Amino acid sequence: MFQVVLGPAARRFLKKCETEIYGRMMEKIKQLCADPFPPDLKRVVGRKEKVFRVRVGDYRILYLVFYDKNELLIADIDKRSRAY
Repeated sequence: MFQVVLGPAARRFLKKCETEIYGRMMEKIKQLCADPFPPDLKRVVGRKEKVFRVRVGDYRILYLVFYDKNELLIADIDKRSRAY
């Protein structure tokens, strides 16, 4: 089980979003804690570090996995058009 750390952009998004979207995002984040590499995972190309993304409807969760700290850093959550 990984510990979740929210980045500033992800924290801002979750504060502003609607309750339905908030619930869907939190459910997906809980699933990522148990399994950080689900079948619908994609790697973001063009970044120096290994950033992964998962889709939640029209939104994307961008995150990094740190094995040494047993940590999952949620870097950003946003609509697809703005997430990259």
